[in-house]
This record gives sequence, structure tokens and C-alpha cells, in this order.
Amino acid sequence: MVAEVATAWKSFAIRLALAWAALFVLTFPQWQAMAYLWWNVATYSFILLLPPIIAWLAWMRRHELAKLTPIAWWPGLAWLALGLIIWTGGRASGIDLFAQAGTVMAFQGAAITLLGLRASLILALPIAYSSFLVPFGDEIVPQLQAITAHMATSLTELSGVETVSDGIHIDTPAGLFIVAEACSGVRFLIAMVALGVLVIFTCFDSWSRRAWFILACFVVPIIANGIRAWATIFVAQYVGAERAGSFDHIVYGWFFFGIVIAIVLGVAWRFFERDPEEAGWTLEEVDRLGIVSRLGEKPVPANLALGAILLVALLFAALARLV
Repeated sequence: MVAEVATAWKSFAIRLALAWAALFVLTFPQWQAMAYLWWNVATYSFILLLPPIIAWLAWMRRHELAKLTPIAWWPGLAWLALGLIIWTGGRASGIDLFAQAGTVMAFQGAAITLLGLRASLILALPIAYSSFLVPFGDEIVPQLQAITAHMATSLTELSGVETVSDGIHIDTPAGLFIVAEACSGVRFLIAMVALGVLVIFTCFDSWSRRAWFILACFVVPIIANGIRAWATIFVAQYVGAERAGSFDHIVYGWFFFGIVIAIVLGVAWRFFERDPEEAGWTLEEVDRLGIVSRLGEKPVPANLALGAILLVALLFAALARLV
């Protein structure tokens, strides 16, 4: 029995590799664009850590997965098709975020189709967490700039420094400071939210504690970035704007983010409810879920499911040539 299950999983891995290879060829420009952002844009450099984290989350579920055999599941094709529809629309409209999000969704859909419903639910966290591979956040930079500028101005005035502000421009005796895009804190916020999602589903059971922690992951980085901007302006009154800016770059890049993460995790540590290895549903818990009893899992020939995935990819490849 164990040998049969192991053989089934090996066959699944081969089919998934073939499906992903076909999708990778189809969506190569989007993967290339995402990889460029991960490697070259500081805002998204944290994404380079996500593939091993996703692999680790999947590896922790190996004992539960060993209890079942992957059974192909037709409804997974719906998520694959939806992803490719969004991918097509993103390419046609020139909206990279949509094209890249659709790309990741297509890969998720192929995995769900070949894994089956129960195995996909056991792996729900790593499958869903792969959504963070999509670089996003530039859309909220102007709002974050405005919030940071407002906080920095208020704190500067409270600290007794003469201040004249106009939007993201803050004029002080030491010089004019501009809350640029790089100072908006978007890099800090996105990375903190990604970390927060990982923590709430690996260390908490209670939804109320999850809500409080993820709220902290939104609020604390924004407040901390405002304080950082104020501190730069305040220090500049005594050491000059150039030296203060250099100090800010070093502190923010190397120490500040780590300190804030340590504080947030340190405060939350005592409220953790489980070890990360316990995260996710067991097979017994999955079998008790209503969605399993309602949708069920009717055996589908695995090779037929793989063929369907390849056919869908081929159809969208043809469609992509027309739009």
C-alpha cells in the first residue's frame, strides 16, 4: 500500500512538472518580468525568500499527504481557466499586475486539478501563499507618501521645529525634505503583511487573534515609517540634511525593519497557540469539511486531466496571438 501511494505521488509530480512547464512557456514574459522585479527592485526583494518558504509549508504536510493518493479533480480547471483569462486580459490591456496575477493563478489551478480536492485542502496554505509571488503595492504609494508626510510634519511641529508643509514637501530650517516614493514605506508594509499572513496561519488558531495580528502588520509599519521620517528630519536640524539622510538610509535598510519585526513578533509571541508544524488541516479534518461532502471527489484519469490542462494552455496560447 505504501509503495502504491509513493508511486502515485511520483506520477503526480511528473504530470505536474509537465503541466507547469507548458504554462511556464506560455507565460514566460510574465515570469521574466516578475523575476526582474524580485532581483532588482528593493520593494520586492523579500519575494526571493518566498519559494523556499512555500516549499517548507508543503513539506510540513507530507505526513498527511502520505495518507492519500492524489486524485485529479475537474473543477480545478475552472481556477486554471480563470487565471488564464485574467492573464490574457492583463496582456491585452498592458496591466502587468493582472497578467502576473493570472499567471500565478494558472499554476495554482494546474496543481489543484492534478492534486484533487482533499490534497489541495491539505496544501491550502502553501497554494494560497504562492499568491505573494506577484509583485504588488505600487498602487498605494501615493497614499502612503501622504500619510508619512502628514505624520512626519505633525511630529516635527510637536518637537518644536519650525515647519512649513505642502503635501509631501516639508520645509524646515535644515532644508526642504520630500517624502519620495522610496520613503513611502511600501517595501516595509508589503513585506510585513506577507510575514503576517504566514504567522497567522502557522502560529494561531483563533480568528480573533489572527485579525489583531494582521491589523498590527498593517498599522505598525505605517506608524513606524512616519516616525522614521520624522526622526530623519529632526536629526537633520543638528547634523545637517545630508548626514541625516545617509544615516537614515543605513538605519532603514539594515536595522529598522528588523527591529520593528522583532518588536511585533516579541509582543505576539506569548499569544501563539501552536507550532508551525501543526499548521493546516489534517486528512481527518478535511474529510469532515462540508465542501468535501458536497463536491466530493470522483476519480478522473490523471492523464486525461493533464491532457485537459495542456489543451487549455494551447487554446489560450492561440488566443494570445489574436489579442
